[in-house]
Amino acid sequence: MTPSPLSDRDAAEAESDGDLGTTRAGNDDHDPDVEHEDEGGRRYSVTTRLIVAAILAATLLLVIGFGAGRFSADRFGEADAAPGTSSAEAGFARDMQVHHQQAVQLSVLVRDRSQNEEVRQLALDIATSQGQQAGQMYAWLASWGLPQASPGERMAWMSLPTRDGDAGHGHSADDMAGGAMPGLASDADIARLEAASGTDADRIFLELMIAHHRGGVEMAEAVLDRSTNGVVTPLARNVVLVQQGEIDYMESLLAQL
Repeated sequence: MTPSPLSDRDAAEAESDGDLGTTRAGNDDHDPDVEHEDEGGRRYSVTTRLIVAAILAATLLLVIGFGAGRFSADRFGEADAAPGTSSAEAGFARDMQVHHQQAVQLSVLVRDRSQNEEVRQLALDIATSQGQQAGQMYAWLASWGLPQASPGERMAWMSLPTRDGDAGHGHSADDMAGGAMPGLASDADIARLEAASGTDADRIFLELMIAHHRGGVEMAEAVLDRSTNGVVTPLARNVVLVQQGEIDYMESLLAQL
């Protein structure tokens, strides 16, 4: 796995502080509660800088994913007619975006609260890959000329008939962590992670993300049962393969805590 960019930055800052001999200033730079002034006299904190950096990184991932999604949608557009707004493909693109965006949110939260490098690296990988895929799915809808917002009830596409002609199946809210969407964490779950730190945060994150990934796999398999679209199906197969592998890895990490 690739080294965490946050770790590289912290090492560079520590080395710079040592060269200048500013031990106290170096400690202050790493204290999120200490405010500083820039050359224009504006006050800021380390926490503010980290938040801004996270927002910029997330935006970059969406832009990259958007470009890849537009390219793939345009490339395969001649072979596949653009899906309709009530199709399984459009429903999957809308709902999986929401699902992926929560995975990014959970991953950012645990990276700020964990001291476990394996958990932190996994969270970075999830945030990177799922942020990019969310951008791709946004681009599909734009390329198809469809609205980003669903015209009907969320997850309704999972009740559409399959390619084999079988009737779709509904999903009970009792089977899902967040209600209408498989594996979606509730507001209370997110609040628990926000309030935790250390090993407790690791455990909550892994438990939530295992359920979240299982829901994502279920959604991906559902669209594969309902679509042959040359843009949608490769990404859905990737979701099944990668997230099932990450589920196995997270279960092993959870057993070690």
